[in-house]
Amino acid sequence: MNKKISLGLAISLIAIASAVTFILTSFFSLQSFNSMVKDVNEKAKKYGSLQTLDGFVREHYYGDIDEDNLSDGILKGYVSGLGDKYSRYLTPEEYQEEISSDSGKLVGLGLTLTQDESGYIRIVEIMADSPVSDAGVRAGDIITSVEGNDVLTEGFDSSIDALMGQEGTSITLTIRRDGIDKDYVFTRRSMEVKSAEGEMLKGYIGYIKITGFKKNTSEQFISELEKLRSNGAKGFVFDVRDNPGGLVTSLEECVDPLLPEGVIATAEYLDGHSDTLVYSDESEIDLPMVVIVNKKTASAGELFAASLKDFGKAQLVGTQTYGKGVMQETSRFDDGSAVVLTVAKYKTAKSECYDGIGITPEVIIDDDAETEADEQLEKAIETVKLAIAGEK
Repeated sequence: MNKKISLGLAISLIAIASAVTFILTSFFSLQSFNSMVKDVNEKAKKYGSLQTLDGFVREHYYGDIDEDNLSDGILKGYVSGLGDKYSRYLTPEEYQEEISSDSGKLVGLGLTLTQDESGYIRIVEIMADSPVSDAGVRAGDIITSVEGNDVLTEGFDSSIDALMGQEGTSITLTIRRDGIDKDYVFTRRSMEVKSAEGEMLKGYIGYIKITGFKKNTSEQFISELEKLRSNGAKGFVFDVRDNPGGLVTSLEECVDPLLPEGVIATAEYLDGHSDTLVYSDESEIDLPMVVIVNKKTASAGELFAASLKDFGKAQLVGTQTYGKGVMQETSRFDDGSAVVLTVAKYKTAKSECYDGIGITPEVIIDDDAETEADEQLEKAIETVKLAIAGEK
């Protein structure tokens, strides 16, 4: 039997439903408004404290205030207040240095420097094909003066800053060896940094050292990889010890020829959604591989090792890695400054995120600094040779 509802009852039900909807909407709107007001009040309190501090400092500080430095310091302090060691604010100058570093190129003299016990600047390493490489200067030489200014008088940091300059500009250095000083004039120029270098070891073992993942690393890596393969490499040792990471796009291009087709790594963001971070196509090198890692292997360096390990392509030799499994993005502001902000955590498609934990190698070999022999490399070579022999 069909039941009918009277027109009056229907109108009453609609009115009740509308009233309930209005009440619920008002309730949640009020909750949202109260939350927003609380947030605004909290922000006002914070910025009010900053304004109070600024007024107090300007009234009582015995010294000159550099407004640009003050502004940069406030912005750096804000990001530092997040308590995240990977997030940071970059001034326009620092941002340009970051771009230059990521590009895998640098402008300068090609010197690795440190402070000597005398207070002067000691040359630790000289890049090949650099402005200094053919001048007769050697590692261990001491820079005592930059542009006629004594390093002890100017200070180590200021003297290092004075070495920086535009491409094509010249600089005069006084360099001491065996107590004798000599003046040199060099011209700064752009140089490509080698972040992937290879060689053929005994037994046709291809060895590639990757010091970081710059914009040009993948090109260098693939070039070395193909050269070693064409020369008859039977297996590979990839060395990512002391590799602090770098660009994920470069990492992806490096692991692509080594891994099977599919999603290799994903990133999970604040809102819970995940994106593919690293993908490999169908081309795949099928040779025994070993990756050497240590406690300074971090970020993209770890992801390189984890990807090859998790997909069954390589064994790891060395010590526990650093444990950085979070990703940063760099966003530029209109004034040329930028913020490097942690935005996601990542992992391979086959294991959990190793952030704060690190990756444990299958073969643990401590790095003994007291011995000249590279025991980790020796073990890696032994391991890959056993894998080659096992294939026969």
